[in-house]
Parts: sequence; C-alpha cells; structure tokens
Amino acid sequence: MEQIADVVSCNPDYPPEVLVYTPATSWDGVVRTVERARVAAREWWHSGATHRAAALHAAAERVEEARDILIDLISREVGKPSAEARGEVARAVAILRYYAQQPYDPIGAVHEPAQGRGMLLTRRSPHGVAGLITPWNFPLAIPVWKAAPALAAGNAVVLKPAPPATACALELAPLLAEVLPEGLFTVVPGHAETGAALVESADVVSFTGSTAVGRAVVQAATASGTPVQAEMGGQNAAIVMPDAEIDETATQIAGAIAGYAGQKCTATKRVIVVGDPAPLRGALVEALKSIEVGPPAAAGTVCGPVISAQARAAVLESVAGARVLAGGFELGSRQGWYIAPTLVDELDDGHPLLRNEIFGPVAALVAVPDLDSALAAANGVVQGLVSSVHTSSLGTALRCADELDTGLIKVNAPTTGVDFHVPFGGEKESSHGSREQGKAGMDFFTRTRTITLRQSTAV
Repeated sequence: MEQIADVVSCNPDYPPEVLVYTPATSWDGVVRTVERARVAAREWWHSGATHRAAALHAAAERVEEARDILIDLISREVGKPSAEARGEVARAVAILRYYAQQPYDPIGAVHEPAQGRGMLLTRRSPHGVAGLITPWNFPLAIPVWKAAPALAAGNAVVLKPAPPATACALELAPLLAEVLPEGLFTVVPGHAETGAALVESADVVSFTGSTAVGRAVVQAATASGTPVQAEMGGQNAAIVMPDAEIDETATQIAGAIAGYAGQKCTATKRVIVVGDPAPLRGALVEALKSIEVGPPAAAGTVCGPVISAQARAAVLESVAGARVLAGGFELGSRQGWYIAPTLVDELDDGHPLLRNEIFGPVAALVAVPDLDSALAAANGVVQGLVSSVHTSSLGTALRCADELDTGLIKVNAPTTGVDFHVPFGGEKESSHGSREQGKAGMDFFTRTRTITLRQSTAV
C-alpha cells in the first residue's frame, strides 16, 4: 500500500518554522470517524433545542477566551495580519452566538390537508454527519460558519482542513470538545485522499476551495446522492464610474487588492474604469504603494506574505506580457514569501489575469468607454462571486444591481467583507448548491419531510 504523506504546516513569514507535523488520516480512519460521529449525532439531535443552544453559547465563550492564542496562531500559520486575525476570531465568536439562537426557530409548518380531516405538516431534520472541507485563508471563520449551522441543526461535524491551516483546526477542536459531546466535532488532517473519503462517507458535504477541487467534490457527492454545496473561485471586478470619488475609491480598491496579500475569494482582481482611466490609475498606484507590507504580527501591517513559494511564483508569472504600474516584484529583503502589491494594465482580452483567479496581491486595470461595456466586461468571465460599483448616481447603482451576474454586489464599498447573518455565495462557476450563512445555512444542513396525520377509524 502506498504510504500516505504527512501533513506539514509552516509559517509563511518564516518558512523554517514548522507549526504542525502530523500523519494524514487514512481512508479507513475517516470512515471510522464518521461512524462515531453518526452515533453522536443521533443523541445530539434528540437532546433538544435548549441543550444545543447552550452548548453553542459555551463554544463561543471558549473561543473568545482563547482569542489571544488563536490570533497568534492564525497570523503565524497562514500569514494573516494580526488586525485581520483579531477580526476573524471575533467573527467566529459572533457566528457561534448567532447560531446558538437558531435551535429555537420553527423547524416546519402546519398546512391544511387537500382532502379530509387531519393534519399536514412539514418538518426539517438533520442529515446526520456533515463533512466539511475548508480552505487555509480563513482557518477559523470558514470552519465555524459551516460547523455552527450544522451543529445547531442537529448534525455532527467532521472537518478536513486544508493542510496549511491544520494547526488552527487542531486548536479549535479541543475548545469545542470541552462543551460538545464526544465525537460530535472531529478534525481529520489530510490531503486529497482524506477529503475524498469524507465526501464518500458523510451525509451532507460543504466545501470551500479552488474551482478544480470543488468540481471533483460536487461530482463525487452527486454520484452518491449526497447533498453538497461548494464555494469556489472569484474573478471579482470593481467598476469605477467617472462620478466616483477618486481618492476614497482608490483607497477601498487598494485594500481589496492587497489586504491579506489578496488571498481572499472576494479580493478585487479586475478594476474596470469607465472613461479616462488616468485619474484613478494614478490614485490607485499611490494607494497600493502606501499599503504597509510586513510581518503579520507587526502593528499596521496590511499585506503580509503569500502562503507559499509556489503562490508567489504564480503571481510573478501572471504579470508577464502586461505593463506593470506598481509592484510586480518579490521583496527579497524578507525571509518569507513576500511580493509587493501589484497593478498592471494593457492586457490582451485573453490574458490570465483577466480570466483566472490569481491568489495574491495583484489586479489588472481595464479602461472601457461606457457602462454597457463595463457590465459586459465584468460579466464576461465564468466566475460570479462578488462585484463592486463606485458611483454617486443612484440610477447607475440600481442598474448594476440588476445586471451584474454575481452573488454579491457592493455599491461604494470594497469587494471584500461579508456579513455573516445573510446568505453568501456566487453565480456560475463560483458556487454550486444552496447559499451559506444566515438562515440559508440552517436550510442546507437540514432535510424537509412532509407528514400526513389522520385519525384512525378504530378510535
């Protein structure tokens, strides 16, 4: 039998520092974990709303108590600036508190029977075991925003984190174990085989990651009839109208390009300028140059390292054939995988930066003559996650809200940033299945049954 590779996670700011080195979970190990979780799920579901709500409230308290440890670990393991890491921990706590209220929500409805006496009911119930496959860029928030609704709905959770975020997942697990029944929340470190085993074994699957892997997950889950949702890549556009406030817009877009080194599925990758691009181009170049690049733990850092040497190489290769306006070079004075925030223009229509998601602090500037052209350019990709529109015209904003083919539309706000209590997801190849977060999360992690009740004639 081929030996399974160990899971190794390193500090992208200081690569020699290994944060976790652990065996990958085998296929059989995943199957056994899911079987134990299925037993725990049955008891958890029948424990009632009050018990589940109290446990999730307690989980929020445990995460909040461990915030300093988690902030430090997030910054060290995935290179997230400490200010953003602090926000991620606070977000995870808020998500747990939000979903702690959800067990008290109605889980069905009463309907009038079409014929005769009796009752006609609909009732939601949990699937059983939720298999979660999560990325490295939000190592706490994304596992929590999937696990919290799954648990609130009465499921058990088995989490397979991306290898570069394994230490964060292994830190989260014992915090939740303090307040949840044994076997209800389990982490299975591993690579592709571990993930495939989880997709095959779980009763419901939620995935966030690359488009290529997401397609494979959807195909495998669908083949076995397992409910699945997949959040994948984004090629997000910011449309800038001539009436936009230039300095404010440039600051917002620069942050959406280079914040956390552009390693967000909601990061801005295309800046589409209507009319003369010169004013915004100059302001955006200056805004990008003023972005603080440095160690994640340093105060004021906005752009830390990218996750790996391969990621840095991909960003540098992506600017080939374009005119570089800012950045475009690695910061060799630092030990980690750093690259300067980058903006390019004068690209051919088929250039990879205009078609493919490049996970790093890089974006392309495109000039178009009018709003029709801007909408066509923004919609002219296979992804459809988020877009932003920068304008002082309400009419323009409303038209863009109608015609942009993305799941999220921001007006005079950056593409980055998501409210956890409303549905999240994209269109086209950015998403598959139902939305995440908010009430939509509860819907996905439950199944609906229709129940007919009639009085027996023997009574």
